Amino acid sequence: MSGHVSGPSAGRAGGRFEGRVAIVTGSSRGIGLAVAERLTAEGARVCLTARRQEALDEAVDALPEGSAIAVAGRAEDAEHRAEVLARAAEAFGRVDALVNVVGMNPVFGDLVGVDLAAARKIFEVNVIAPLGWVQDLLADPALAFAERGGSIVNLSSVTGTTPSPGIGLYGVSKAAVAHLTRTLAVELGPSIRVNAVSPAVVRTEFSRALYEGKEEAVTAGYPLGRLGEPADVASAVAFLLSDDAQWITGEVLTVDGGLLAAGGVA
Repeated sequence: MSGHVSGPSAGRAGGRFEGRVAIVTGSSRGIGLAVAERLTAEGARVCLTARRQEALDEAVDALPEGSAIAVAGRAEDAEHRAEVLARAAEAFGRVDALVNVVGMNPVFGDLVGVDLAAARKIFEVNVIAPLGWVQDLLADPALAFAERGGSIVNLSSVTGTTPSPGIGLYGVSKAAVAHLTRTLAVELGPSIRVNAVSPAVVRTEFSRALYEGKEEAVTAGYPLGRLGEPADVASAVAFLLSDDAQWITGEVLTVDGGLLAAGGVA
């Protein structure tokens, strides 16, 4: 699938990510797009990936001119990952950061009733695909990710810490992402830092079923009195990618408005 370039210039000058390049998966909307917006606002250039090229092109058009390219495909598809890396090398000549946002949850119900084919698909997208991105990025000599002191941030979830009714398998996959993060941090240091963010309910299309029609009741469990916004998560991701976090690796940063501290569940 073809990539899309927004223009000839190179993002906003003078930010803390000036001169750096990030790949952000699942970035046509929601948290992934908010991450791309935050990084490009601070000078980065980004390669966006998601399933639909049209949605990605709209996302690119919303970012600073020249700051982004987009390549459509499925994160679990090795050929797609190879195309993304090739396009990033062609357009930018480097990759400094990887943000694994893409995730899915097509099932609702107790674990004992979950269709095992769906369970395999959830793990393929939520756990194995992020690992595949890391492996492929490290194996690409043209991008020299480790030599550049690359940084990785994965998207976990508070459902991986405290069981949540109806989305237990999703939580199990996100617990795996948290442990994947810690393990990679140990294996890839000191040249590469690996961290994760662990949000509670964020106001996105993906999470709509968790709050729509009951938002007042849901937010009552949050000490900060509101649901998360994509920008809240993007701020945490930007911190973990930045030099301000240069002595932080293997961390799973909870971004939940105080929900877990109050004993709540997503």
